[in-house]
Amino acid sequence: MTGKERYDNIEIPARLSEVIQQAQQRGRMEKRRRNVLRRSTLTAACAAAIMITVNVPNVAMALSDVPVIGSIVKVLQIGSGGQRTDGVSVTTTAEENTLNINFSLNGEQTSSAPAYTVDYKAAPDRLIFSFYGVRNLDYMKLQEDIKGLSNVKDVYNNVILDDSAFRFVVELKENINYSVSEYQQPGYIQLKLFGAKKPEQAHDVYYVRSQAMEQGESIAVLDEQYAGDDSSVIKTKQGKFIVAMGGFNTREEAEQLLQKLSAREDYFEPLHIDHWMSNASPE
Repeated sequence: MTGKERYDNIEIPARLSEVIQQAQQRGRMEKRRRNVLRRSTLTAACAAAIMITVNVPNVAMALSDVPVIGSIVKVLQIGSGGQRTDGVSVTTTAEENTLNINFSLNGEQTSSAPAYTVDYKAAPDRLIFSFYGVRNLDYMKLQEDIKGLSNVKDVYNNVILDDSAFRFVVELKENINYSVSEYQQPGYIQLKLFGAKKPEQAHDVYYVRSQAMEQGESIAVLDEQYAGDDSSVIKTKQGKFIVAMGGFNTREEAEQLLQKLSAREDYFEPLHIDHWMSNASPE
Protein backbone atom coordinates (compact mmCIF):
# COMPACT_ATOMS: atom_id res chain seq x y z
CA MET A 1 0.00 0.00 0.00
CA THR A 2 1.36 3.46 -0.90
CA GLY A 3 1.42 6.45 1.41
CA LYS A 4 -1.30 8.11 -0.69
CA GLU A 5 -3.60 5.12 -0.28
CA ARG A 6 -3.10 5.26 3.49
CA TYR A 7 -3.78 8.98 3.43
CA ASP A 8 -6.95 8.56 1.33
CA ASN A 9 -8.27 6.02 3.86
CA ILE A 10 -7.87 8.40 6.79
CA GLU A 11 -11.06 10.14 7.91
CA ILE A 12 -10.25 13.38 9.71
CA PRO A 13 -12.79 13.98 12.53
CA ALA A 14 -14.04 17.45 13.41
CA ARG A 15 -12.84 17.41 17.04
CA LEU A 16 -9.91 15.65 18.66
CA SER A 17 -12.06 14.50 21.59
CA GLU A 18 -14.26 12.60 19.16
CA VAL A 19 -11.17 10.92 17.72
CA ILE A 20 -10.09 9.70 21.15
CA GLN A 21 -13.58 8.52 22.03
CA GLN A 22 -13.97 6.63 18.77
CA ALA A 23 -10.52 5.10 19.09
CA GLN A 24 -11.30 3.87 22.59
CA GLN A 25 -14.58 2.38 21.46
CA ARG A 26 -12.93 0.61 18.54
CA GLY A 27 -10.22 -0.63 20.88
CA ARG A 28 -12.83 -2.34 23.05
CA MET A 29 -14.46 -3.89 19.98
CA GLU A 30 -11.09 -5.13 18.79
CA LYS A 31 -10.40 -6.80 22.12
CA ARG A 32 -13.74 -8.59 22.04
CA ARG A 33 -13.81 -9.66 18.43
CA ARG A 34 -10.09 -10.00 17.60
CA ASN A 35 -10.94 -8.69 14.18
CA VAL A 36 -8.03 -7.67 11.97
CA LEU A 37 -10.15 -5.23 10.03
CA ARG A 38 -11.12 -3.38 13.19
CA ARG A 39 -7.44 -3.12 14.18
CA SER A 40 -6.73 -1.43 10.86
CA THR A 41 -9.61 0.97 11.43
CA LEU A 42 -8.27 1.89 14.88
CA THR A 43 -4.84 2.55 13.41
CA ALA A 44 -6.38 4.86 10.81
CA ALA A 45 -8.31 6.76 13.49
CA CYS A 46 -5.16 7.26 15.59
CA ALA A 47 -3.27 8.42 12.51
CA ALA A 48 -6.06 10.90 11.84
CA ALA A 49 -5.58 12.46 15.27
CA ILE A 50 -1.86 12.84 14.66
CA MET A 51 -2.29 14.19 11.15
CA ILE A 52 -4.14 17.23 12.53
CA THR A 53 -0.66 18.65 13.17
CA VAL A 54 0.37 18.42 9.52
CA ASN A 55 1.73 21.67 8.08
CA VAL A 56 2.18 20.65 4.44
CA PRO A 57 -0.52 22.25 2.24
CA ASN A 58 -0.67 19.33 -0.21
CA VAL A 59 -0.35 16.18 1.88
CA ALA A 60 -1.67 13.94 -0.90
CA MET A 61 1.20 15.08 -3.13
CA ALA A 62 3.67 14.47 -0.33
CA LEU A 63 2.52 10.87 0.14
CA SER A 64 1.60 9.88 -3.41
CA ASP A 65 3.15 6.94 -5.22
CA VAL A 66 5.69 6.16 -2.48
CA PRO A 67 5.60 2.65 -0.97
CA VAL A 68 5.94 2.91 2.80
CA ILE A 69 6.15 0.69 5.83
CA GLY A 70 5.25 1.57 9.39
CA SER A 71 2.79 4.15 10.69
CA ILE A 72 2.99 7.82 9.73
CA VAL A 73 3.53 10.24 12.61
CA LYS A 74 3.65 13.61 10.87
CA VAL A 75 4.32 15.35 7.58
CA LEU A 76 6.07 18.71 7.70
CA GLN A 77 8.16 21.23 5.81
CA ILE A 78 9.82 22.84 8.82
CA GLY A 79 9.69 21.74 12.42
CA SER A 80 10.89 18.97 14.70
CA GLY A 81 10.05 15.48 15.87
CA GLY A 82 11.43 12.14 16.97
CA GLN A 83 12.36 11.00 20.46
CA ARG A 84 15.43 11.68 22.58
CA THR A 85 17.93 8.84 22.43
CA ASP A 86 21.67 8.21 22.10
CA GLY A 87 23.98 5.95 20.15
CA VAL A 88 21.82 5.76 17.02
CA SER A 89 23.32 4.74 13.67
CA VAL A 90 22.04 6.31 10.46
CA THR A 91 21.83 4.80 6.98
CA THR A 92 20.09 5.98 3.82
CA THR A 93 18.38 4.58 0.74
CA ALA A 94 17.23 6.56 -2.29
CA GLU A 95 14.92 6.03 -5.23
CA GLU A 96 14.09 8.65 -7.88
CA ASN A 97 13.38 11.79 -5.81
CA THR A 98 12.70 10.06 -2.50
CA LEU A 99 15.24 9.61 0.29
CA ASN A 100 14.69 7.31 3.28
CA ILE A 101 16.78 8.04 6.39
CA ASN A 102 16.84 4.88 8.51
CA PHE A 103 17.93 4.47 12.14
CA SER A 104 19.26 1.53 14.13
CA LEU A 105 20.49 0.94 17.68
CA ASN A 106 22.60 -2.04 18.73
CA GLY A 107 22.13 -3.56 15.30
CA GLU A 108 18.32 -3.37 15.31
CA GLN A 109 16.11 -0.87 13.52
CA THR A 110 14.59 1.62 15.96
CA SER A 111 10.84 1.90 16.47
CA SER A 112 10.98 5.70 16.21
CA ALA A 113 13.22 8.39 14.77
CA PRO A 114 15.74 10.14 17.04
CA ALA A 115 15.17 13.79 17.90
CA TYR A 116 15.53 15.93 14.78
CA THR A 117 14.77 19.32 13.27
CA VAL A 118 14.14 20.39 9.68
CA ASP A 119 14.58 23.98 8.55
CA TYR A 120 14.32 25.74 5.19
CA LYS A 121 16.38 28.70 3.97
CA ALA A 122 16.46 30.64 0.71
CA ALA A 123 19.31 31.96 -1.43
CA PRO A 124 19.88 29.24 -2.33
CA ASP A 125 16.87 27.04 -1.55
CA ARG A 126 18.10 24.49 0.95
CA LEU A 127 16.91 22.13 3.65
CA ILE A 128 18.85 21.85 6.91
CA PHE A 129 18.51 18.52 8.74
CA SER A 130 19.79 18.15 12.31
CA PHE A 131 19.75 14.80 14.13
CA TYR A 132 20.52 14.41 17.84
CA GLY A 133 21.68 11.32 19.69
CA VAL A 134 23.52 10.08 16.58
CA ARG A 135 26.91 8.42 17.01
CA ASN A 136 27.45 6.62 13.72
CA LEU A 137 26.62 7.84 10.23
CA ASP A 138 27.92 6.80 6.83
CA TYR A 139 28.21 10.31 5.43
CA MET A 140 29.74 9.19 2.13
CA LYS A 141 26.72 6.95 1.49
CA LEU A 142 24.32 9.71 2.54
CA GLN A 143 26.04 12.19 0.24
CA GLU A 144 25.99 9.74 -2.66
CA ASP A 145 22.31 8.95 -2.18
CA ILE A 146 21.23 12.59 -1.91
CA LYS A 147 23.31 13.74 -4.87
CA GLY A 148 21.67 10.96 -6.89
CA LEU A 149 18.27 12.67 -6.56
CA SER A 150 17.56 14.60 -9.76
CA ASN A 151 16.04 17.59 -7.91
CA VAL A 152 19.14 18.13 -5.74
CA LYS A 153 21.93 20.54 -6.64
CA ASP A 154 24.35 19.83 -3.78
CA VAL A 155 24.68 18.38 -0.28
CA TYR A 156 27.19 19.20 2.46
CA ASN A 157 27.53 18.76 6.20
CA ASN A 158 27.74 21.45 8.86
CA VAL A 159 30.20 21.08 11.72
CA ILE A 160 28.37 21.52 15.03
CA LEU A 161 29.77 21.55 18.57
CA ASP A 162 28.06 18.36 19.74
CA ASP A 163 29.64 14.96 19.19
CA SER A 164 26.24 13.25 19.45
CA ALA A 165 24.60 15.37 16.77
CA PHE A 166 24.87 15.64 13.01
CA ARG A 167 23.69 18.29 10.56
CA PHE A 168 23.63 18.29 6.78
CA VAL A 169 22.29 20.65 4.13
CA VAL A 170 20.41 19.63 0.98
CA GLU A 171 20.61 22.34 -1.66
CA LEU A 172 17.65 22.13 -4.05
CA LYS A 173 17.42 22.96 -7.70
CA GLU A 174 15.23 25.88 -8.73
CA ASN A 175 11.45 25.70 -8.17
CA ILE A 176 11.44 22.44 -6.21
CA ASN A 177 9.01 21.72 -3.38
CA TYR A 178 9.37 19.05 -0.73
CA SER A 179 7.86 17.16 2.17
CA VAL A 180 9.44 15.44 5.17
CA SER A 181 7.48 12.51 6.64
CA GLU A 182 8.21 10.84 9.97
CA TYR A 183 7.28 7.16 10.50
CA GLN A 184 7.36 4.77 13.43
CA GLN A 185 7.34 0.98 13.79
CA PRO A 186 9.94 1.11 12.28
CA GLY A 187 11.21 4.63 12.73
CA TYR A 188 12.55 6.50 9.71
CA ILE A 189 12.37 9.85 7.93
CA GLN A 190 11.33 10.17 4.30
CA LEU A 191 12.25 13.19 2.18
CA LYS A 192 10.28 13.60 -1.03
CA LEU A 193 11.06 16.22 -3.70
CA PHE A 194 8.70 17.36 -6.45
CA GLY A 195 8.19 20.31 -8.79
CA ALA A 196 6.62 23.44 -7.34
CA LYS A 197 3.14 24.25 -8.67
CA LYS A 198 3.83 28.00 -8.62
CA PRO A 199 7.42 28.75 -9.70
CA GLU A 200 8.92 31.80 -8.00
CA GLN A 201 10.81 34.52 -9.82
CA ALA A 202 14.44 34.97 -8.77
CA HIS A 203 15.05 38.12 -6.72
CA ASP A 204 17.73 39.81 -4.61
CA VAL A 205 18.10 38.59 -1.03
CA TYR A 206 20.09 40.54 1.61
CA TYR A 207 22.10 38.88 4.37
CA VAL A 208 24.43 39.89 7.18
CA ARG A 209 27.34 37.52 6.68
CA SER A 210 30.82 36.58 7.83
CA GLN A 211 33.91 36.24 5.70
CA ALA A 212 34.35 32.97 3.84
CA MET A 213 36.10 30.21 5.80
CA GLU A 214 37.05 26.60 5.49
CA GLN A 215 34.67 24.11 7.06
CA GLY A 216 35.69 23.50 10.67
CA GLU A 217 35.39 24.45 14.32
CA SER A 218 35.82 28.22 13.80
CA ILE A 219 32.72 28.53 11.65
CA ALA A 220 30.84 26.18 13.99
CA VAL A 221 31.61 28.47 16.94
CA LEU A 222 30.42 31.52 14.98
CA ASP A 223 27.24 29.73 13.89
CA GLU A 224 26.48 28.79 17.49
CA GLN A 225 27.13 32.37 18.63
CA TYR A 226 24.41 33.66 16.30
CA ALA A 227 22.05 30.69 16.57
CA GLY A 228 19.52 32.88 18.38
CA ASP A 229 19.55 35.21 15.37
CA ASP A 230 18.53 32.40 13.02
CA SER A 231 22.00 31.93 11.59
CA SER A 232 22.85 29.31 8.99
CA VAL A 233 26.00 28.10 7.27
CA ILE A 234 26.03 28.51 3.48
CA LYS A 235 28.45 27.04 1.00
CA THR A 236 29.91 29.64 -1.38
CA LYS A 237 30.52 29.32 -5.11
CA GLN A 238 34.21 28.78 -4.34
CA GLY A 239 33.49 25.88 -1.97
CA LYS A 240 34.12 27.73 1.30
CA PHE A 241 31.51 28.53 3.95
CA ILE A 242 29.95 31.60 5.55
CA VAL A 243 27.66 32.22 8.51
CA ALA A 244 24.67 34.31 7.43
CA MET A 245 21.71 35.92 9.18
CA GLY A 246 18.68 37.54 7.64
CA GLY A 247 17.40 36.75 4.16
CA PHE A 248 15.73 40.14 3.74
CA ASN A 249 14.10 41.76 0.73
CA THR A 250 15.72 45.15 1.40
CA ARG A 251 19.17 46.40 2.36
CA GLU A 252 17.66 48.61 5.07
CA GLU A 253 16.47 45.57 7.00
CA ALA A 254 19.93 44.00 6.79
CA GLU A 255 21.52 47.25 7.99
CA GLN A 256 19.25 47.30 11.05
CA LEU A 257 20.27 43.75 11.93
CA LEU A 258 23.98 44.48 11.47
CA GLN A 259 23.69 47.51 13.72
CA LYS A 260 22.07 45.40 16.44
CA LEU A 261 24.64 42.60 16.18
CA SER A 262 27.68 44.89 16.11
CA ALA A 263 26.52 46.60 19.33
CA ARG A 264 26.85 43.39 21.34
CA GLU A 265 29.70 42.73 23.74
CA ASP A 266 30.52 39.40 22.08
CA TYR A 267 30.87 40.97 18.61
CA PHE A 268 34.42 40.18 17.49
CA GLU A 269 34.28 38.55 14.07
CA PRO A 270 33.59 41.34 11.55
CA LEU A 271 30.29 40.97 9.69
CA HIS A 272 29.10 42.80 6.59
CA ILE A 273 26.03 43.10 4.37
CA ASP A 274 25.90 41.18 1.12
CA HIS A 275 23.24 40.24 -1.40
CA TRP A 276 22.80 37.69 -4.15
CA MET A 277 19.99 36.19 -6.17
CA SER A 278 17.53 33.88 -4.42
CA ASN A 279 18.43 31.01 -6.78
CA ALA A 280 22.19 31.45 -6.40
CA SER A 281 24.97 30.98 -3.85
CA PRO A 282 27.13 33.74 -2.36
CA GLU A 283 30.59 34.56 -3.66
